[in-house]
Amino acid sequence: MEKIKSENYLINERIRWFIKLRWLAILGIVGAVYIADKIIAIPLPALRLYGVAVFLVIYNTFFSFLVFKPQAKTSKGLVWTNSIAHAQIALDLLSLAFLIHFSGGIENPFIFYFIFHMIIASILLSRRGAFLQATYAIFLFLFLVFLEYQGYIAHYCLKPVVPYCLHKETFYIFSVSVVFISTLYIAVYMASSISKQLKERERNLEKANKLLNEKDRIKSEYVLRVTHDIKEDLSTIQSCIEPVTEGITGQLNEKQLNLLQRAKKRSKSLIFYVNALLGITKMKLDKKFKTENFSFPQLIQDITENITPRARNKNIEFTVDVDSSIQRIEGVRVYIQESILNILANAIKYTPKGGKVSLKLTDKENSFLIKIEDNGIGIPEDELEYVFDEFYRAQNAREQEKLGTGLGLAIAKQVIERHKGKIWVESKKGEGTIFYIELPKQI
Repeated sequence: MEKIKSENYLINERIRWFIKLRWLAILGIVGAVYIADKIIAIPLPALRLYGVAVFLVIYNTFFSFLVFKPQAKTSKGLVWTNSIAHAQIALDLLSLAFLIHFSGGIENPFIFYFIFHMIIASILLSRRGAFLQATYAIFLFLFLVFLEYQGYIAHYCLKPVVPYCLHKETFYIFSVSVVFISTLYIAVYMASSISKQLKERERNLEKANKLLNEKDRIKSEYVLRVTHDIKEDLSTIQSCIEPVTEGITGQLNEKQLNLLQRAKKRSKSLIFYVNALLGITKMKLDKKFKTENFSFPQLIQDITENITPRARNKNIEFTVDVDSSIQRIEGVRVYIQESILNILANAIKYTPKGGKVSLKLTDKENSFLIKIEDNGIGIPEDELEYVFDEFYRAQNAREQEKLGTGLGLAIAKQVIERHKGKIWVESKKGEGTIFYIELPKQI
């Protein structure tokens, strides 16, 4: 079923591209007819040629509505999509035959434009389907040439492009027909062979990608189990250290107390690290994302109350600006709150005393834009692309603060992307950093 849906989606995308391409072709036809009629003054039935362009507009509009409907998810949907592809190419070949007929017939060098449709047919259809379309194109061409040769339909001579009418020159007709037929079949064979190889490679890449995702899932589950066990052991260790450092088990001398306090501090840092690792691993494994509709201004208020004391302790000016029109947003409240808090905490941490940190929330049409700016140590330009990688910390950040997990921004990125949003950063070393978060109002 997944394979059918994937193939159906690819064909739909190619048909949509084909429809867009046809609009350009229509403009090209109208422009070419106008130039030939008004500027070069070639004696052609311009109204009939414009009529073919109108016919193209009508059925291209029809296919636009047909294809842009929600995709079917069954094998019948795939058959339907293939039928649309066949119908489009067949109508295009018919339209091209009429264009050729009204503009010189076999004298028109644009007869070889049939090749473009053969290439498209080879991309959209099976090899058998592409050869059927090539046979249909050859039939249209030979039938048109035969009718003009016998005089059953009018021939529109392409003077002054050719010195005299060629539609009754047997040897010329035979030569052009042989070249035309062989070229179409060769084009289909080559294009379908290349298309087949590319489709096979695409399937292999899809299988490899699924295998990698499965391996990543297994790795994440393993990390989840291990870190969960480590967390329990660390919590037990810390619960044993705390009563000793507090003197419950007896008085400690200065050296003993110092060692235990250091152990307590390190175990606390490890628990924080393990919790961060558990958080990002659970997020990777959690396929379901339970969202709610909540007040965004209230969320910012809660964040402000948390961050303000930290900023005050470092004598940092912390400002908040929220658009009055902002009301509610859909998402996982705790995840969004922790992500913004983490970025703000980093801004406070890496901004010198007396610096500035600001949070601005702007209402856009379908989303909210969060801007977090500081005038702290900044991020080196050559390290900006790595700041959202797991376990990565910029060099100047490591120099200023030894401890750190390097997971905070990675988790924030996971959260924002799971909410179908975007997060990016601008920074200059020694001048400050700006983080941007764009979240849709509804997922």
